Amino acid sequence: MRIAFMQGVRAAVLTGMALISTCALLAASPHRNREILSLEAVQRQMDAAARDFHSLSADVERTKVTVVVNDKSTETGTIRVRGDRMLLQLNAPDARTVLRNGDNLYLYNPGLQRVEEYNLGKNRGLVDEFLLLGFGTSGKELRKAYDVTLEGEPVIGDRKTVELELTPKSSAVRKQISRVDLWLDLSSMLPVQQEFFETGSGDYSIVRYSHVVRNPSISDSVFKPHWPKGTQKIKPQA
Repeated sequence: MRIAFMQGVRAAVLTGMALISTCALLAASPHRNREILSLEAVQRQMDAAARDFHSLSADVERTKVTVVVNDKSTETGTIRVRGDRMLLQLNAPDARTVLRNGDNLYLYNPGLQRVEEYNLGKNRGLVDEFLLLGFGTSGKELRKAYDVTLEGEPVIGDRKTVELELTPKSSAVRKQISRVDLWLDLSSMLPVQQEFFETGSGDYSIVRYSHVVRNPSISDSVFKPHWPKGTQKIKPQA
């Protein structure tokens, strides 16, 4: 069932990073004027940046907020991306690994000695809309999947940012995520923060990026699945 498949993928994606950032913006020039930007100007910079994006490494901090019980939990880790490959490693006490390699998505839980394996196949387009917020995505591609609104230029920490609000156009995606807010550093156009709002529950996840490195050299071996001997493999059905 498509709904069940998407729920499983959403769990992997939200476990990983609520998947994923506007790293397509990494090539924009830091030497810009300080006039208020238009949405069109932001999207043009995304288009230009996407042409020079190849890979990314960064530290990640994700906070999940469960509204009904007013509970917050925070986890940290690292992420590496190259093309349609991604490796997200989350730290203890709830260590997990999320690996994407083309059409294959893996969610590894070392505590349970179990890995869930998803073949995206015909559902890849839907999954990519979760992942469309970065990793080489242009402004043009973003507009295809989301209604985009420019919310302003707030300051986060010591960084001036541009804030965008994204509403998924796909009804299948809206069943999982109702809205995404994202903030981009105006001095470098690097991702600073994302906020993912889950449909129905009102729960949300805040993802923050730091120590971002644009276009590092990352070998193929990083994105190959290597699980310890004895790991149970599960393949949920699409």
